[in-house]
Amino acid sequence: MSRAPRADAARRSWGEDDSATPILHVDMDAFFASVELLEHPELAGRPVIVGGRDGRGVVSAASYEARAFGVASAMPMNEAMRRCPQAVVLPVRHGLYSAVSRRVMSVLGEVTPLLERVSVDEAFLDVSGARRRMGAPVEIGQWIRREVRSRVGVPASVGVAATKFVAKLASAHAKPDGLLLVPADATQDFLNVLPVGALWGVGDKSAQALARWGITEVRQLAATDVRRLERILGPAAARHLHDLSHGIDPRPVTPLREEKSIGTESTFFDHLTDREHARRVLLDQVHQCAARLRAGALRGRVVVLKARGADFTTVTRSRTLSAPTDLARDLFAVVETLFEALPTPGGGFRLLGVRVEGLSRADDGVQLLLDDDPRRGAPERAADAVRRRWGEDSLAPASLLTRPASGRDPGD
Repeated sequence: MSRAPRADAARRSWGEDDSATPILHVDMDAFFASVELLEHPELAGRPVIVGGRDGRGVVSAASYEARAFGVASAMPMNEAMRRCPQAVVLPVRHGLYSAVSRRVMSVLGEVTPLLERVSVDEAFLDVSGARRRMGAPVEIGQWIRREVRSRVGVPASVGVAATKFVAKLASAHAKPDGLLLVPADATQDFLNVLPVGALWGVGDKSAQALARWGITEVRQLAATDVRRLERILGPAAARHLHDLSHGIDPRPVTPLREEKSIGTESTFFDHLTDREHARRVLLDQVHQCAARLRAGALRGRVVVLKARGADFTTVTRSRTLSAPTDLARDLFAVVETLFEALPTPGGGFRLLGVRVEGLSRADDGVQLLLDDDPRRGAPERAADAVRRRWGEDSLAPASLLTRPASGRDPGD
């Protein structure tokens, strides 16, 4: 991806007369790895990979020293270790990362209540109301980076732009540990120099399809008639990418005031065509969701399966349970049924995800079914205790263990 100038080198600034809404995207740099380095300062400067061990699973995070060898998030662990055999591999510790994330989000909450937490390591902020109190958007971004570093100890990169999509692109270009401003009137200039792969929804197959028509840069895509793009990519992807190539993204920053669902999803390094591999990814995701439900003393009644194809077409399927649950065995019975009815899209799966909705407190008083055994959840709760003591990677379902002869790895 082509790099753009840093904010301090930009000739234009966000002036007081600029009517565009200033949006900041704050992204923690290699967050899991950065948090682990707080716990293990002796590893500073060494390649560190956070993910499954013994060649299982995928990379959850990699330090920049490991990235220099070509290691990337969502890469299968056996491929990561082939590229960087000297890396130090640490298990994923979601509880620790969530605790550090809360401290980071607390800092961001001091800037504005218009804070949309996207994941454990990134958030969008609408700083329109903070400008009089804290200064220009770039000054606010600099304050955030300084305070997160001094109070929490982890680096943060910040992108400033008029839309969420461009702000996220800007923060990616600011990495590592930087800040990039893209003023509203410079949006098209910024996008024009990027390859088409920088746009959300352009994977390897989409990029190859566009390249066959001589479209390799965003400037070329933006100048292409949308009807021609529909012939290349299909209607949904064509309209989506045409809008993004012109910086069009009307989504506002939407604060999430109450947790209404718990979920996780994975975007794959290579599109997934092996349905058994996909099934194991979903099983792993179900266990993550169930563990988070139990940790939050919650149960869920609605199970949602999300799948996105190589052409960026996204489908969701859901089913409501007869009674709320916090057990992976109940959730996966539904997810597996929904997945079996879902055909593999052309080019494979780009993304798979599981979400649990209709949440209620575990202590709200749920009537058991006549044939239900209250002890049936004991194995999963015992597994929670083992992982709390020995780490997230200490115990996993047998079907998530990779057989050496298969050459396949479960997803994260």
